[in-house]
Amino acid sequence: MNTPSYALFQTRSGVRIHRLPLAVFPNMWGNAYLVEAGEMLALLDSGSGSSSSNESLQAGFESAGRRFTDLTHILLTHGHIDHYGGLPFLRAHTSAVIGVHELDLPIIARHEERLALVGRQLEAFLCRAGIADQQRAELLQMHRFTRAFYRSTPVDFTYEAEGMRVGPFEMIHLPGHCPGHVALKVDDVVFCGDLVLEDVTPHQSPEDLLPFMGVWHYLTSLSALEAWTRQASLVLNGHNEPMTDLPAQAEAIRQRLQRRLEQTLQALETPRTIAEAAEIVYGKVEGYKALLVIEKVGAYVEYLYQRGLLATDPGGSASHGKWEDGQPATVLRYFRLPESADRSVLPIRSSYGSSRKEEGERVGARNTLDARCISIA
Repeated sequence: MNTPSYALFQTRSGVRIHRLPLAVFPNMWGNAYLVEAGEMLALLDSGSGSSSSNESLQAGFESAGRRFTDLTHILLTHGHIDHYGGLPFLRAHTSAVIGVHELDLPIIARHEERLALVGRQLEAFLCRAGIADQQRAELLQMHRFTRAFYRSTPVDFTYEAEGMRVGPFEMIHLPGHCPGHVALKVDDVVFCGDLVLEDVTPHQSPEDLLPFMGVWHYLTSLSALEAWTRQASLVLNGHNEPMTDLPAQAEAIRQRLQRRLEQTLQALETPRTIAEAAEIVYGKVEGYKALLVIEKVGAYVEYLYQRGLLATDPGGSASHGKWEDGQPATVLRYFRLPESADRSVLPIRSSYGSSRKEEGERVGARNTLDARCISIA
């Protein structure tokens, strides 16, 4: 992939935005944004906390001509490690106040406690999904390892408590990719975090694993973001180049999601576990990607079950592993209901979002990237 570069943008009122590309993980880049708004200097997201990410962050500040000690605020879009992991590093260099949405506060400020709790919930989910003992242990170890280097960092304020507005920033809560995911707006520029990414459907997991997750929440948030960005001239996200047509990107995600849901239904024409369905839908995958795939297909199955397209196989369950309280866990097998054959996997758009007329108006109001980009290094 091409290495992203530092870039400078400006809002209609003259607020300057510095894009800081970060090497968050091997072969994975992310974006943090440094926003100069009067006396406020805000950093949106902090990278992963890896040595390469921290070095990239330092280089980005140097490109912007600023120092960590200049920061007044650190605002997080959501509680995923590649966006909050750099907080301990920054806390050692700045006294800037830190803000996050209430639903992501525990993973930031009580990380060790939350990681232990989520780990137990994840183990139970993997049991139900049909993951064998050895693979389950390996996946749990990878889950812990990717988050083990972060240490709980105090948060100074939460967004709902501030009325979803901090200085010139307006916020909107958009769960589905992460429980406390938000987008932020300053003037005519929107920072959408990871809710919309290019050429990929942002990760989801089932809501019975994490509240405010799942396909339904994500679809609702996707439509809410489209309406919220209608007058925006620029949309910046957490990993890609600026978006010049967010409605088109959102519709492409819906189409990819619909294909995956249909593939999941096809895989469950015969009763299968989530693990078995995941291998049919995504093929054989290894490493950390295997955990992401299991969680995604778990979200698909949960959504299809909620919509009455699937049922559990009462004769196909079996004891497999144990819950966190020591009781036997049950593997669930799902199958497609025959009467669901002619039903759409996605609801009518107006039932979870804006009307087609509003969608057409947004498509006609294209973002004007070239007019807002000052320089790209």
